[in-house]
Order: sequence, then C-alpha cells, then structure tokens
Amino acid sequence: MPSLAEPTSRSPAHPARFFEREEDGRLLCTLCPRECRLGEGQAGFCYVRQNQGGEMVSLAYGKSTGFAVDPIEKKPLYHFLPGTSVLSFGTVGCNLGCRFCQNWNISKARESGRGMASLTAEEVVALAESSGCPSIAFTYNDPVIWAEWAIDVAREARRRGIRTVFVTAGYVEEKAREEIFAFMDAANVDLKAFTEEFYAKVTLSHLAPVLETLEWLAREGRVWTEVTNLVIPGLNDDPGETRRLAEWIGKHMGPDVPLHFSAFHPTWKMTDRPSTPSATLTQARRIAREVGLRHVYTGNVHDKEGQSTLCPGCGQVLVVRDWNAVRRNRLGPGGTCRGCGERIAGRFEA
Repeated sequence: MPSLAEPTSRSPAHPARFFEREEDGRLLCTLCPRECRLGEGQAGFCYVRQNQGGEMVSLAYGKSTGFAVDPIEKKPLYHFLPGTSVLSFGTVGCNLGCRFCQNWNISKARESGRGMASLTAEEVVALAESSGCPSIAFTYNDPVIWAEWAIDVAREARRRGIRTVFVTAGYVEEKAREEIFAFMDAANVDLKAFTEEFYAKVTLSHLAPVLETLEWLAREGRVWTEVTNLVIPGLNDDPGETRRLAEWIGKHMGPDVPLHFSAFHPTWKMTDRPSTPSATLTQARRIAREVGLRHVYTGNVHDKEGQSTLCPGCGQVLVVRDWNAVRRNRLGPGGTCRGCGERIAGRFEA
C-alpha cells in the first residue's frame, strides 16, 4: 500500500500554497506554527504536505476517508442552523500529536490506500445538495493541514448557497488565517486546555497560537465561532483552570460565544484515565456561567439541561436538546426569544 509520503503515479499530488523557499533548497511550510522545513521528498509532521522536486504539494487534496450526514449539533455547533443536517468529511493526518485523539485511526494514518474517495470541490457540494444538507463540515481530522481543498470546497459552496463549517484545533499561522477563513461560515475551535504545559506535553504543540486564532476570529466577526474544551480527569479538569479559561473567553471573545465542555473517553495512547464524570462537566458549566458566559453546554453525556439553550434575558428554555437531537425549538424570527424578545447570538436563518 503506497504511503502518502511516497507519491506514486496512482496518487498524484496537488500543488500546495503556504510555503517559502529556504536558501539551502528546503521548503518552509507557513501553514501552521510548526514551520516544518522540508528537504526533497520529506513530508511534514502532518504527513500530507511534502517537498516534491522543490515544490510543496498536498497529498491529501481531493481525497476523503469518507462522508457522513450528521446533525450540526455533533460538531458541536448549537447556535448555527440548529436542527439541520451537515455533510461531514475529512482526510488523513494531523498537525498535533494529542495522546487522547478521538479520531486517531485517520489523524495518525499515513496511507492513501483503498477506501479513500477522490472528489472535486464541485462533487462535494453536489453531494451536500443531493443529501439535503444546508452546510458542509471539514472535520474528523484537522482541516488546517488540507487547507487548499477546504478553501476550494468552501468557495464553490458559497457560490451555490451552501454554508461551510471548519472544525479545528486552531493551530494555524497568522499569515494563513485570512485565506482559510475567507469563505467559511462557522467554526468550532477545540481549546484543549488552558496551560502551556498541557499543550507541550500532551498535544506536542503550544497554547499561544490557538489563543491568537480565537482572538482573531472574534475580532473579525465574520465566522460564527463556538469553542470546545474536552475535559480530561487529572489533566485539565482543575476548577481554577476552568475558571481562567472561561474568563479569558469572556474577556477576549465576548460573553455570547458558546462554550462546550465535553466528556473524555479513554482511547489511543490515553487509556489509563477514566471517562469524565458528568458531575465534572456540570461543575465546569456552573463556573463558566458564574464568570459571565451566557451560553455554556455539556457534551458527550446525557444532560438535557446542560445541552439546552436558555434566553440570557428571561431564562426561558428556547432549544431543548437530547444528546445531538433537537427536541424542541422555540426560537422566534432571527433567533429571538418569544418570551422577552431578546436576540440570541448565533446564525439561525437557513
């Protein structure tokens, strides 16, 4: 089976952007903060960006590990077209090294192999249309590393009236952000913890670039953004850290940004820790609401109260959820509360 880092005539590579040429002939990848320097034939940490004959190529462009029709709430996005379906897909590889990766079978895969579907941007959008999905999600593995394909799909989707969702860890270079998010409608950014120690030891990356991405998204205001924090027992579940994380979001992004606390389940290289107790997520939600965040949710557990949307004005329950299913939606026109008329932050019009 050919490796993605070993291109063959059966799997032609696609020209990539986001790189600079070094004086010694290597290529400097400027897509993510790793800044991999690639000699001839070398692929980056992500496995899918390679120096071929002095040119940067994307070995993942146009290749998908599969498509699925999901509820938009599964991304998770609770304030973006609630109750609708989204066409989800990803490729292989990742630019982080999370020991707890929930999708390790594709994020750590190096082989193109069988089962990888090859589609054009036009075909992906047509698949969303035929599936009755008003949006497309770039997900499963981090779309930052296959930015060229995500951008092309998003551009075609906007032309045809389909929304796009970027599900990411936010580990992306400043120079690449503008182009990547130019045609995106929504994003969920996985803020994995709120300490540099966690990022360095557990994800093999750094916290600062992720915070910069979050601040940039909030400042630009074009892309609807929600944040997820996977709570891992004994690693990032300290109430003090939770409070600092929530306070940072309120100060740097605003109190209306939805924050999702999700339960960890043992997997990949972190099977020595227990699943996150529901009580830990409930406590985290309470802390975040105490510091002023208006829309805080729990995920990966059965918690109807923690997954329902409340009006920050009158407290009325507006959207009732059960796991990823919307059981009741009482939002008024434009995402307003039918009780007091307050407008709920989000993008609710299909």
